[in-house]
Amino acid sequence: MPQSFSSETAARYIFDAHAARAPYQNLRPAVAPATVEEAYAVQEALAELLIPREGPVAGLKIAVATKVMQELMGIDHPCGGMIFARRIHASPATLRLADYLHVVVEFELAVRLGRDLPKLSKPWTADSVKPAIEAVMPAYELIEDRHAVYRETNALSMIADNCWNAGIVLGQPVAYDQRSLAGIAGRLTTNGRETHRGTTDDPLATLAWVANLAADRGRPMTAGMVVITGSVIPTLPIASGDKFVFDLEGVGSVEIAAV
Repeated sequence: MPQSFSSETAARYIFDAHAARAPYQNLRPAVAPATVEEAYAVQEALAELLIPREGPVAGLKIAVATKVMQELMGIDHPCGGMIFARRIHASPATLRLADYLHVVVEFELAVRLGRDLPKLSKPWTADSVKPAIEAVMPAYELIEDRHAVYRETNALSMIADNCWNAGIVLGQPVAYDQRSLAGIAGRLTTNGRETHRGTTDDPLATLAWVANLAADRGRPMTAGMVVITGSVIPTLPIASGDKFVFDLEGVGSVEIAAV
């Protein structure tokens, strides 16, 4: 008789793999989730193992937001992950590469909530989440991919593994004035030289998507939480001695140095 699925067993498997600094692998069939619902159940069970060490869930992230990445992962929707309180760092930050197996950096706009986003009779939209935003800021997301081969990565295993979030670095918050957050220009300086440019996509739509996911999972977002809203420029590796300064026009800058 086939063994029944256990989110707790899968979560413990992931937790132990991180503790052993094992390279990323898709979850083996004996413990792997078979549906998106099961994958988020594993993520939530993993959170229960992490909270005593990493602090409470203090924010959420979106992953695989672009069509290109969705096609690469074999899905037709974004994925969400959790951000833990002790993994939220203020700029300027120092990244100790030895603390990770293989960490890469994403460059994003973050929003901080000033009010709760509970489950409602209608889904949240880009317009309806606007009044809940208290502040915006530039941000880095730290991605611990553990040397994953992206083209071979199963989306359900990645969701279960909290979408690889290893923390965020936040610039100074700027009060939100209800303006559109789409199309804000971003610029990355690496070791004093401009290397990349890009623009935000639709952060308000991203916030609405994340708010609906959280509410549907029975863990709605609350005031004070932070949401990072997707990459402005491509994900990049960072080497010892590198210094990144990421600037969002009209928002501010955020700085990280690797050692």
